[in-house]
Amino acid sequence: MELDPIQQAAQEQFGRRSHRCGAGHVLENVSDVQAAVPWLELAPGSRVLDVACGAGHTGLYFASLGHRVTLADSAAPRLERAKAEAFERGLDVETRRHAAEELPYAGASFDLVSCRVAAHHFRSPEKFVRESARVLRVGGRFLLIDGSVEDGEPEAEAWMHRVEKLRDPSHNRLLTPGAWARLCEAAGLRVAFAGLHGFKMPDLESYFESAATPPENRARVRDLVANAPEAALRVFRVSDEDSSIVWWGQRLTLVARKP
Repeated sequence: MELDPIQQAAQEQFGRRSHRCGAGHVLENVSDVQAAVPWLELAPGSRVLDVACGAGHTGLYFASLGHRVTLADSAAPRLERAKAEAFERGLDVETRRHAAEELPYAGASFDLVSCRVAAHHFRSPEKFVRESARVLRVGGRFLLIDGSVEDGEPEAEAWMHRVEKLRDPSHNRLLTPGAWARLCEAAGLRVAFAGLHGFKMPDLESYFESAATPPENRARVRDLVANAPEAALRVFRVSDEDSSIVWWGQRLTLVARKP
């Protein structure tokens, strides 16, 4: 599997941090996926592809509902962890190793393609959406859950991009809801639902630890926070709580249908 520099950085970061993504990880709580289920209209035993599956929390949830799930990721350690978790839970899943932008499946293979809190690492979100549309059957759904920044806030978006890139160099870009909708439309998918909700981020030091941010980058992020523009302070509600810097991130849930 050949990867470009952006894909390679994501694979290495995910592989190094795979041991932190199992039980107890923040993504183990799949309430956001559960909330999207009514929009997916999945028939019993549907075929589901979970792209950039990480420790498998999303795909294993769909498997627990009785769907036939393929867990895909570019990082082998994460696939191994996800497969072990599936075994422990008595769930039967397939695992495949590949990048998100090159899906090695025939067209019209799946009823659902899902991707949760990973797409901001992708080299080409456009190609990922196009490939997802290709492998979906007519009537199939595309489910995206990822960090985002509300439309119409370019200064806040640029600030968050700098912060995220310093914290985790494998980060590529957060896209706005409007940008994701345009990618879906260009790929022939029709957006059925798009909702943005806020969530309280861990304090700044925990935020660094989750990505093993190097000391020099931590200092630069602290400087960005101390000198954050008004737009970033407003959009992300940056504040000091008990001597800890906290803010509220934004997460997008988008469901699109292949007509």
